[in-house]
Amino acid sequence: MSTKTKKEFGISYNPDPQSRLTFLERFAYGTGDFAGNIVYSAISIFLVYYYTDVVNVNAAAVGSIMLFSRIFDGISDLIMGIIVDRTKSKYGKARIWLARLAIPYAISAVILFSVPANASNAFKLVYVFLSYNLVSTVIFTAINVPYATMNAMVTQNQYERTLLGTFRMLLATAGTLFINTFTLKVVGAFGGDAKAWTYTFAVFGALSIAVFFFSFFFTHERVTEEATSHRPKSNVKAEISALLKNKYWLMVASVIFFLYLSLTINGGSAIYFAKALLNDTAYVSPLGNATTIAQIATMFIAPLFIKKIGKKNGMVAGLTIGGLGYLLTAIVGADYSMILLANVIKGVGNGFAAACMWGMLSDTIEYGEWKTGIRTAGLANAASSFGSKVGSGLGGAILGWVISWGGYSSETASQTDKAIFAVNTLYIYFPLVLAVISAFILFVGYKLDTEYDMIIKELNERKQK
Repeated sequence: MSTKTKKEFGISYNPDPQSRLTFLERFAYGTGDFAGNIVYSAISIFLVYYYTDVVNVNAAAVGSIMLFSRIFDGISDLIMGIIVDRTKSKYGKARIWLARLAIPYAISAVILFSVPANASNAFKLVYVFLSYNLVSTVIFTAINVPYATMNAMVTQNQYERTLLGTFRMLLATAGTLFINTFTLKVVGAFGGDAKAWTYTFAVFGALSIAVFFFSFFFTHERVTEEATSHRPKSNVKAEISALLKNKYWLMVASVIFFLYLSLTINGGSAIYFAKALLNDTAYVSPLGNATTIAQIATMFIAPLFIKKIGKKNGMVAGLTIGGLGYLLTAIVGADYSMILLANVIKGVGNGFAAACMWGMLSDTIEYGEWKTGIRTAGLANAASSFGSKVGSGLGGAILGWVISWGGYSSETASQTDKAIFAVNTLYIYFPLVLAVISAFILFVGYKLDTEYDMIIKELNERKQK
């Protein structure tokens, strides 16, 4: 094992793919998802509200645009995965894209929140369609797919990959916390009108540039083509066929799809819930932060439990705990203190789920290789990203459709019973049902935790022949 160090930008690092990483590099990798969440969380939490209540775009039309666009967004993931595989630069295949796209990413965030408030409805819809696709389908995909791929390029050490995943989720959650805490405050400081949203994301975009470059400078790709050249090449058609034969990947991908669908519906409806049920949008931040802080705290201790009970049981436990949080919200009505407690419970459940899902996805890749002889690491991650984006897009569409069906009005202080039912359905009942379905899928069908050691043993034996 090589111990000779290299230098890049004056920073020393061990180039051995099996070497342990420094805390700084783990942290720097995680900050990439913090920067990414400046737009992703803004889309999930505030974009529909910005469209409907700030620039007065029809909610149902917004929902349809988001669903239609997310399908293309998912397809662009697969295309970007192919581009990353063919990228050659002195800084590697994946990491270089953070430097290339940090500035376009920031500019696209400003464009997203710059819908001309006084334009005609038709012009607004065209602007929403074009800007949303620019950001989500093109720019965010082009920077997020390489970022996700970096986990496999920075190290081959399984323990270090687990730590990178943990840092990624912790910093991603911190990004959500940042957006949830400061967006409305900064918008208010800039005057609270439509232009204030543009100025706010100009500030946030500048921050994202600095953070992406920090991630770029302090991470290093150690896994090269030469290090993995012993693996047989296969065509895309064979890889897709192998992936569809992987029952455990199908289960985990379905759960990830439902999870992102649930998070988008619940997160996007939070501001409507606070406004219609609690009569004050100021409750959005403390309610969201209660969930986020609980999730972060849980992720620090979840690995200790998961090590003992396994990832499947940890994921099912997380989904069950989250479901109990939604159920409590349904029971307590408009009691703010109890809703706050319910959000803490949801955060605990989310923490367990977040700590398990990417590790479970990686485990299914080993199962697929064992079953079919074809390793589909890149395609499995890209296809799962496709599912998560379609889930988010469908969530945004459902949000717009149900809000419109309920007759929610941004111009009235009190809402009709139908509108309140629509908001409760989005904030509580949709996510509750999805949690139950996901837990059932894993509880009944997922047995990979008990099979994994045998699979790894047989894969190693095949390689030695």
